[in-house]
Amino acid sequence: MTFSNSLELLAFHETAYTIYALLIISVVAWFGYNLRKEEKAKSIVRIPFYTYMAFLVAGGVGHHIFTYNAIPWVSEDMTRHNITPDASYEFEIKDHKWLNLPKKITVQCDQTIEFNVKSHDLVYGFGLFRQDGTLVTQMQVNPGTDVNGILDSNDMLWTFHHNGVFNLTSTEYSGTAQYNEEGEDLMEVKNFVEVVGCNNGGAK
Repeated sequence: MTFSNSLELLAFHETAYTIYALLIISVVAWFGYNLRKEEKAKSIVRIPFYTYMAFLVAGGVGHHIFTYNAIPWVSEDMTRHNITPDASYEFEIKDHKWLNLPKKITVQCDQTIEFNVKSHDLVYGFGLFRQDGTLVTQMQVNPGTDVNGILDSNDMLWTFHHNGVFNLTSTEYSGTAQYNEEGEDLMEVKNFVEVVGCNNGGAK
């Protein structure tokens, strides 16, 4: 089982957790039903009950074991030392402003892109968002320098499997300077990344 983006993963988890929650609610309903019975439940009733509880525990733990490596970014992170990105982009942040930022990045379907972001002063975030406001990916951008005074890198790899136009903004709170009096996000860059070349179902 694989997921090409976070929306597919979240839809799967929503379905799985809904079923799981209903099963747990059924345990409470079962317990309440037995409380209302005049006769005390016989011991034989406890056998399926504890079996059912064991099933719920195994199901909950198994769900995460089964899906952890199917999350799009996990396997890529674990093997990133063997991955050569198709393109790399490096830029900086200072005083709540993006520095050396490309005007727009165009990505072909299934390309793996490296984003390398450096902060001069505060903890920021690097986040890409769909036009409906849902998150594509993000990372924390920490400030700091090495012994030679060179800014520390905060980098990530991301492979794009679906067409789309994505906005950029900081995803970490770094003070009120990110917003004006009207609440507008001053660090948001509209239409920063555009992915092209994918079919309707994702991928080429």
